[in-house]
Amino acid sequence: MIKIKSYFLYFLLLPLLAQAQNIDEAWLKQKYTKTEIYIPMRDGVKLHTTIYAPKDESVKHPILLNRTPYASAPYGKDKFSFRLYGTYWKEYVKENYIIVIQDVRGKWMSEGEFVDVRPFIANKKSKQDIDEASDTYDAVEWLVKNVKANNEKVGVFGISYPGFYATMAALSGHPAVKAVSPQAPVTDWFMGDDFHHNGAFMLQDAFSFYSGFGLPRPKPTTVGARSPIKFTTQDSYKFYLETGAIQNFTKLMGDSIKFWKDLVQHPNYDEWWKARDARRACYNIKPAMLVVGGLFDAEDCFGAWRLYEAIEKQNPKADNKIVMGPWFHGGWSRSDGSYLGNVRFGSNTSMYYQEKIEIPFFQYHLNGVGSVQHIAEATVFFTGENNWKQFAAWPPKEMLKKDFFFTQNGGISAAKQDVVNSYSQYTSDPNKPVPYVAEVPTGRTREYMTDDQRFAARRPDVLVYSSDVLTEDMTLAGTVTADLQVALSSTDADFIVKIIDVFPDGFSYDTAVYGQGNGKGYLMDGYQMLVRGEVMRGRFRNSFETPEAFEPNKVTQVKFDLPDVAHTFKKGHRFMIQIQSTWFPLVDRNPQQFVDTYHCTDSDFKSCDIKIYHDASRPSKVVLPVLNGK
Repeated sequence: MIKIKSYFLYFLLLPLLAQAQNIDEAWLKQKYTKTEIYIPMRDGVKLHTTIYAPKDESVKHPILLNRTPYASAPYGKDKFSFRLYGTYWKEYVKENYIIVIQDVRGKWMSEGEFVDVRPFIANKKSKQDIDEASDTYDAVEWLVKNVKANNEKVGVFGISYPGFYATMAALSGHPAVKAVSPQAPVTDWFMGDDFHHNGAFMLQDAFSFYSGFGLPRPKPTTVGARSPIKFTTQDSYKFYLETGAIQNFTKLMGDSIKFWKDLVQHPNYDEWWKARDARRACYNIKPAMLVVGGLFDAEDCFGAWRLYEAIEKQNPKADNKIVMGPWFHGGWSRSDGSYLGNVRFGSNTSMYYQEKIEIPFFQYHLNGVGSVQHIAEATVFFTGENNWKQFAAWPPKEMLKKDFFFTQNGGISAAKQDVVNSYSQYTSDPNKPVPYVAEVPTGRTREYMTDDQRFAARRPDVLVYSSDVLTEDMTLAGTVTADLQVALSSTDADFIVKIIDVFPDGFSYDTAVYGQGNGKGYLMDGYQMLVRGEVMRGRFRNSFETPEAFEPNKVTQVKFDLPDVAHTFKKGHRFMIQIQSTWFPLVDRNPQQFVDTYHCTDSDFKSCDIKIYHDASRPSKVVLPVLNGK
């Protein structure tokens, strides 16, 4: 009884204890020591490393490592990183973790040459055979041998590009690396992450990112390079359209940005790109893995799903788990995850993840505290119904693939259409491309991933297929496949397929339950929520290595996957499919001729008449991953 009362008193006092332990910069400086050192790699190159270590050395502490190309700033022994007291990282500080942040090779204050998504070398034969896995190994080896009071257990985590470095840490083979969490990890920049999706060039992200990040850094520096490019207008649609063909963007970039030059010289999925696919290296993984991603991550949604999948296939006995929440890129670390754009999720999903999953994951594997038995193989938030679900596998074993066919009257049917020569047609004009958002933004928005698609549905160059009003909930859990039968008047085109949840007429959020969301009071009556959208460059329909031209007016299959979906279409809603061939300036404009898109001229862009067939012998459809057959 005394023991029970003690526990009860402890939990009553928890809020007061948390309040008393106010983590701010002053507290951090009182409890921690900051050291900046250079750690030598096997080839002699030294990497700048910042170590925040607890002053209390009476017990041993785990090490949490973040390797980044985005700076281990602030530099200077008296300047402490805001991340350690202004984000949920403070929970690790409370537990006296040793926090280590390292500038990767060739970035900021580290020596050496930076190489984007540096390929993994499986069989290293000399000290000159270095990669990000070997750099991690050498860094960890130095840390466990030289940082006082460490318990020789290391965790590695990172979001986006640091997520790629976390994946490489899992491949390092160092026995001290016990737990790794690649989050929104850069995984394959040709197939689905950041700069290409199914071979289509994600122009706006690539140009805006590499015009600054890609600038050379001749020697170590604490000052980041600034893009010299002057935008002629704040209207991004206008700027990208008027700049024109990609070769014009290449001229703006100049000669100094190496990766851009490499990128435009490798238009197809050749060995250069394959070497930069992190999935190809994911064998012999020993640490516990926690792959994290956002359902509405505009940059690396693909990477999270597909990295988890690759580890499962290549390491069937690995301790490998995945978490996917309703987040934008890194939203679990820099938002409460209760809404995105106009769509609301009903709870602080980020706090749920931090407190229930990530922190217990590292605490167990690095500190030997608590348990991870409550962390399922797959923990996924389902939008629409706004609930977390846990599964023993992903995709769930209960999932069934179901065909949904397009009909000649703009409908969607579970049955193939018993008609002859039925098709819908639109004209795709690359000189008047379909915008990806209704508004006129300066930069690429993150909210577009849940945006209202009514603006697109009203355009003549967007096909719309809609179901009847649903009489029961329908939950999707897994990869969506688009399977189109198309005919073009030209020799190439892109195909953008969008999965959309159409809210009922008269719908509005209950603010007592969902709060104010973004506070803009957007009209949700009949809202067309983008659940998933993806582009396929038609020339790659049969092979990403060897593109093929279309034969004009010949009916041809274009089949491709969209990143996984976790969404419930509620009773009373409709589900809608939109098909279009431009999505600008998110995706570069296809000239709609079978020419090199990276070196073509403005005169190469031509209109194309496109037919989508939906008859008995040429059915177009989407294959949906329906949970429990509903």
